[in-house]
Amino acid sequence: MGNLTIEKSDTTTTQSTIVGLMKNYSNYNLWANATLVGWLRTKPEALVEQEVLSSFPSIKLTLLHIQATERYWFSVLNKTEFQFESAEYQTLDDLYVGFLEQSVALADYVNAMNEEQLVDNTLVVNPWFQCDFQNFDYVMQVMNHGTYHRGQIITIGRNLGFTDAPMTDYNFYNVHGK
Repeated sequence: MGNLTIEKSDTTTTQSTIVGLMKNYSNYNLWANATLVGWLRTKPEALVEQEVLSSFPSIKLTLLHIQATERYWFSVLNKTEFQFESAEYQTLDDLYVGFLEQSVALADYVNAMNEEQLVDNTLVVNPWFQCDFQNFDYVMQVMNHGTYHRGQIITIGRNLGFTDAPMTDYNFYNVHGK
């Protein structure tokens, strides 16, 4: 098998590849979430809250799940205790603001992490599983989780008659979103 050469992008020329990738991916997650919220703000609140057949019964409940999961993995990364309470919002706009604030906090934290912090292991013990992975694996977990559920939101929206979903693909972000 021949040698594979991958050129580094401008974001990784002064830092390790793993640091550059984690920072770029956390910025992508924030951009994708902001793009999604911008789109959802154009939709009737009743439809965003309408229940449908899906793993989470509405767009609103899926957003709450993404946010709670981001809060959980943020607590793992910054080694703070996670509070298992559900976020309560008075309005849908309050949810959008809280959702994006959590994404900003996560992106800011990952952007401040250095290579040593990203490759350090963190033991996770919770009621569902136990693992001891490198922190960049947890960053990838939370980012992939968000991507998965953003796709579900698009599908729920399609089932509600929304035909104008935004492109939130990682490569689209790298080409057009930065």
